[in-house]
Amino acid sequence: MKLLKLVPDNTNIRFLRWRLPFYVVSVLLILASWGLVLTNGLNLGVDFVGGQMIRVTFVGEQTVPVAKMRSEISALGYGDPIIQGYGGSNEAAIRVKLPEGADEKPDLANTMTAKIVATLKAAHPNIRIDGIDSVSGKVSSELFSKGLMALSFAMLAISVYIWIRFEWQFGVGALFALFHDVSLTLGFFAITHMEFDLNIVAAILTIIGYSLNDTIVVYDRIRENLKKYRKMPLPELLDLSVNETLARTVMTSLTLLIALIPLLIFGPASLFGLAAAITLGIFIGTYSSIYMAAPILIWLGVKSDSFVPTETAADKQDRLAREASMP
Repeated sequence: MKLLKLVPDNTNIRFLRWRLPFYVVSVLLILASWGLVLTNGLNLGVDFVGGQMIRVTFVGEQTVPVAKMRSEISALGYGDPIIQGYGGSNEAAIRVKLPEGADEKPDLANTMTAKIVATLKAAHPNIRIDGIDSVSGKVSSELFSKGLMALSFAMLAISVYIWIRFEWQFGVGALFALFHDVSLTLGFFAITHMEFDLNIVAAILTIIGYSLNDTIVVYDRIRENLKKYRKMPLPELLDLSVNETLARTVMTSLTLLIALIPLLIFGPASLFGLAAAITLGIFIGTYSSIYMAAPILIWLGVKSDSFVPTETAADKQDRLAREASMP
């Protein structure tokens, strides 16, 4: 049985020929992304700005009317709520952002909660309020800052690992590629104003993992080829390495997209941001491993001599013995 091949053998695409224009575009996109984050800001969710969580049970029902409840609460003017199931199939948790000024005037949050509860009871006589929890904006802002610190430390630790595993130039290249991926993802959420919550932080960590995996595969092949083709010009060697790993990259990306696209189209609204972020991250991560992580090695001065293993005394003795035995 013949195996399916999405990428033909022995491809010879000159990726690095366009490295300078792509790098300029990427740097401009990074600057634009951070500009949007600083000017437009992120539409932070309940996890990061505080809010009220109302736990409800629909007595005698099999399921929770999520879409109907969402439209009823949105009509009150407090924004779109996050409604997630928990426990049984007829139980749900409703999370709503705190209204502006609620930290100074707690009565605003109580008034909002009372209106939501009254609306739900009027529309659903069989609803039971199981509990109401409040998360302050101060606690949520601390959670947001710690989430950003976690992302930063993850990227830094990964770069240190690659530095030790390969050379310092590879660590710098991987860090820049990861910074590129995270920046463009944040820019996407700043321009679309989609809600940014803990699900999106998890999505960004997933993107970092995917991009890192793809980058390490390319870097490992580059290192092998640096040992094998010591006199080959570095741009040609990088093109060769990327082409040799291209089939694996395409197959991995396609496999992930097959799982993500149905979730993006048919999945629940609460997971749309997560699916959209990871889908975007697959394209950005694949691009950065080719056009960000690889070309920067040229400008950082990677040389094949760095990867030639040092000959030990035992190796030298074996080599001399082999040479002596040769006719």
